[in-house]
Amino acid sequence: MENNNEKPQKISNALVAILGRPSSGKSTFVNTACQEPVSIVSPVPQTTRNAIRGIVNTSFGQLVFVDTPGYHESEKKLNLRLKTVTEEQLDGADLILYIIDTTRKPSSEEEINISLAKKYSENLVIALNKIDSKESKPSVIYKFLEENLKGFPKERILEMSAQKDIGINEVLKALYKIAPQNEALYPDEVYTDQNIEFRICEIIRGEAINRLKDELPHCIYVSVADLEQRGQNGKYWVRAFLCVERESQKGIVIGKGASMIKEIRQASLQKMKEIFPFKIDLDLQVKVSKNWRHEDSVISKIIP
Repeated sequence: MENNNEKPQKISNALVAILGRPSSGKSTFVNTACQEPVSIVSPVPQTTRNAIRGIVNTSFGQLVFVDTPGYHESEKKLNLRLKTVTEEQLDGADLILYIIDTTRKPSSEEEINISLAKKYSENLVIALNKIDSKESKPSVIYKFLEENLKGFPKERILEMSAQKDIGINEVLKALYKIAPQNEALYPDEVYTDQNIEFRICEIIRGEAINRLKDELPHCIYVSVADLEQRGQNGKYWVRAFLCVERESQKGIVIGKGASMIKEIRQASLQKMKEIFPFKIDLDLQVKVSKNWRHEDSVISKIIP
C-alpha cells in the first residue's frame, strides 16, 4: 500500500569545480563520469584552456563538473590567464573535487594546489587517480594529505582510475553526500553546455595536439571564421584556421604534401560525426598569428 505521508526523496544538485595539477586526469574524469567526450584528453600538460562543463544526471541528482586548466605557477601571460580561470571557478562552485595523480611524488606544484584546496575543505572531496598504474604510490599521497590537511574526513578521500572507470561511482556518491539541495541547472538529457563553435574548435585542437605532440602543442589555437547552416538537411559548413605563432611552425602543421593538415581534418570530421547529430563540411587552413600568446586581445578571445 502506498504511504501518502512519505516525504519525497531529496535531490542534490551542485556545481563542482575540479582542481589539480596539469595531467592529473581531470579531463579524463569528466569524460568518464559523463560517458561522453566533453574535454580534450591528451598526454600534453595544460591541454585544457577553458572552464569546460560536463553534466552528470543520476537518481541522486545533478552534478555539473567544471574542468579547469591545470593549476601551477607561471608568469607567462597565457598561463596567468589560465590560473585566473581556475580561481574564478573555485570561488563560484558549490563543491570542489581535488584530483591527485598517485604516480607522481608531491612537488611544489602539488603544494600550491593543496594550499588552494584547503580554503574549501568543508566542501571538498579528494580523488587519488591512476590507482591502477604500476607506478602508483598511494601511501606517499596519503602521507602528504595527513601532513597538509590534518583532520580531513577519510570518507572523503577516494581512490580511482578515471581512465579505467574504477571508483568513479564512489567519487560521485561522496560528492552527492555533501551537495546542497538546489534546483537542477540543466535538463536531464544535456551532458555539456558548450556551443557548436567552441566544440568544433576544441575537437580540431585536440586532434592537432595529439599528432604534433611535443613539437607545437602550446603554440596553436583554433579560430572559426565562418559557421553556416546550409540546405534542408541541417548540414553545417565550417571554415576554421589552425593558428601558429611563427612562419616556420606553419610548415610543420601543414606537413609534407599537406599530409598533416589533411590527417587533422579527417580525424576532426570523424570525431564530429560521433558527437553531432548533423553533418559538417570542414575547410581547415593554417595561418600565422605572430606571438599570439603575448597578445591580450587574442588570449581574451580563446579564453573568455
